[in-house]
Amino acid sequence: MAHRRVLITRPKEQAAVWVQALRARGLDAQALPLIDIAPVEDAAPLREAWGTLADQQLVMFVSANAVAQFFAVRAALQHWPAGTLAGSTGPGTTGALRAAGVPEAAIVEPAPGATLDSESLWMRLRHRDWKGKGALIVRGEEGRDWLADTLRSAGAQVSFLAAYRRMPPRMDLEGRAVLAQALAHADRHCWVFSSSQAIQHLRALAQEWAAYRGLGGTALVPHPRIAQAASEAGFDDVQVVEPGLGPLEAAVIALESRVA
Repeated sequence: MAHRRVLITRPKEQAAVWVQALRARGLDAQALPLIDIAPVEDAAPLREAWGTLADQQLVMFVSANAVAQFFAVRAALQHWPAGTLAGSTGPGTTGALRAAGVPEAAIVEPAPGATLDSESLWMRLRHRDWKGKGALIVRGEEGRDWLADTLRSAGAQVSFLAAYRRMPPRMDLEGRAVLAQALAHADRHCWVFSSSQAIQHLRALAQEWAAYRGLGGTALVPHPRIAQAASEAGFDDVQVVEPGLGPLEAAVIALESRVA
């Protein structure tokens, strides 16, 4: 059994699921959400988008949170239209789409073994005729524009839809105690990040501590872009690990064997 504490920094609901699963696998896992997900202040554009789905060749969801917030405003009789693709860049988003009732045949995601990002999703989409076709990207209030720019270059008419807001975490006393322990004992903790913004929020929180001397320690991330953010934040050991509980468990156990 691994003895290093694994800190899951995903939003609260997602972190709880991961912690439960990792503990069942014998890992010392702890939730430390570093992003709060809040609804957008005006949900009218989300409701209106449901009326235009059939006009879209593609609706791309950047995360499971985007799926949850988009489907939360769906009217009872509204269903996913035939002929509209639902784009996903990872298993969490794909699972959320399936749970929401999107037909399997409509879901497009990166090929098995490919990097889980917009570039790999485009490899599954690029053979289609995009001239004059509509594409809607459902995301937070901010995000990458790479896929939108690429679709526009292929002739698509691209629009964005903000489905949620990413907020700094409102950390309770328990969370602050966990954070203080992690900062004081970097060698006993392993951070798991799924976004660069979580790392930014961690840096801001950490600087509130008078004894703060930098982050240090190990960070496990799913993408090189997030790995760069972790390195810039001062983590000593940054590893890119395939998404999923199995690869994460293997990575943590490998860390333990390395220092045993």
